[in-house]
Amino acid sequence: MAVRQADVVLVGGGVMSATLGMMLRQLDPSLDIVMVERLDHVAHESTDGWNNAGTGHAGYCELNYTPETDDGDVSIDRALKINAQFEVSLQFWSYLVEQGMLPDPQTFINRTPHQSFVWGEKDVAFLKRRFERLSAHHLFREMEYTESPDDLEEWMPLVVKHRDPMERVAATRIKHGADVDFGSLTRSMVEYLQSQPNFELMLSSPVHYIDQRDNGRWKVRVRNQKTGELTKLEAGFVFLGAGGGALPMLQKSGIEEARGYGGFPVSGQWLVCRKPDIVEQHHSKVYGKAPIGAPPMSVPHLDTRIINGEPALLFGPFAGFTTRFLKQGSLFDLFGSVKPTNLRPMLSVSKSNMDLTRYLIGEVFQSHGDRVASLRNFFPEAREEDWELKMAGQRVQIIKQVDGGGGKLEFGTEIVAAKDGTLAALLGASPGASTAANAMLTVLERCFPESLKTEEWQGRMRQLVPSYGESLVEDEQLLTKVRERTLTTLKLG
Repeated sequence: MAVRQADVVLVGGGVMSATLGMMLRQLDPSLDIVMVERLDHVAHESTDGWNNAGTGHAGYCELNYTPETDDGDVSIDRALKINAQFEVSLQFWSYLVEQGMLPDPQTFINRTPHQSFVWGEKDVAFLKRRFERLSAHHLFREMEYTESPDDLEEWMPLVVKHRDPMERVAATRIKHGADVDFGSLTRSMVEYLQSQPNFELMLSSPVHYIDQRDNGRWKVRVRNQKTGELTKLEAGFVFLGAGGGALPMLQKSGIEEARGYGGFPVSGQWLVCRKPDIVEQHHSKVYGKAPIGAPPMSVPHLDTRIINGEPALLFGPFAGFTTRFLKQGSLFDLFGSVKPTNLRPMLSVSKSNMDLTRYLIGEVFQSHGDRVASLRNFFPEAREEDWELKMAGQRVQIIKQVDGGGGKLEFGTEIVAAKDGTLAALLGASPGASTAANAMLTVLERCFPESLKTEEWQGRMRQLVPSYGESLVEDEQLLTKVRERTLTTLKLG
């Protein structure tokens, strides 16, 4: 059997692989790139519009990115970092739109104010302090705060209509927030890549085997599920961007850096309303505080969504416990991922996170009425018959080995790369897709360091991301310049 030689193999047809493919195509058009996807369409797992929050995660409204400190203050470091990372994505998408590589931005991104809403004295005090800390920084200078009933009626009419007037409430708002249809964005990027030479997309082709040869190149074997045909690929670089499927493949690779990593799978569900008379009354993403014991992906929010061009309201997500790593995965995924190298960290995490497990199982057994009751915290007039339950995507939170051999449950995304730079994988969840461009820059820095040092790649990188190599957290003038361009190009201003 002939071996298909390639420079790069991208495993998974989601936003991460597509972003890396687009970057590499601009940096070196001569690279021969193969993308393999286990499903018969790209962007149908975690990247699909229904399988994620669609929030351009910028730290504007997500209260879990600004935790309260022991002394009663609010820590904003993570919000600043995530906001700067999202600005990198906006710059990259702006470049692709300007070059005609992406269609009209409103096919994948739409201006949707990002708002936080809380009730009760304690949470109002928290939100006010959060606003004071964030709005003092140039990344968040446009943030507004209000406790005024008139303002709230304008900002979020569904949320405050017929609410108890004696209950103390507060909200913040950033007008230029975004709703992102990552599925449409990814399909457009892959469509562009398919129009270019030296790119091949293999659908319905899960990876069965991955191993590194003595010469450093990787052997990757895929089988077409429709024809049964086996294809042998060989590449100098492999990226595992397969969502929850990345961890099992990383383990198969056998690289030393994969030791100790495990995964904790969490499922999700949305309440969805498509009734025009309700949908038209709400145009924003309104985030609240997560219940005690809930994972960060379970921060409740009432969202305006535009998926495949169709408007809807989503509320949730309601988390649940599962043993699948992918929505279309196997019930044995979790058990198959337990190895001698990660057994102690996984047992340690399962023992120390019993509250989380109980919370997730409790979520699974909620009735439709229970879920709508949660929704009424955000929409007091919600009726059960106007909302239907829809499955969201699977997420696999990272379990990481710590000193002493125990484990820690990480909420976030992480790049794991082989020391020789020939293989990298992306693990974890939120903020995920929103920070894809920044995450893939990390892959390039760790796996293509010599190429990145050249004047040619440096110059091209600054075309793709004008702030490359600079800090948007520290440089106010650069942020002003960058944001003016992206808000205009992507029609978010």
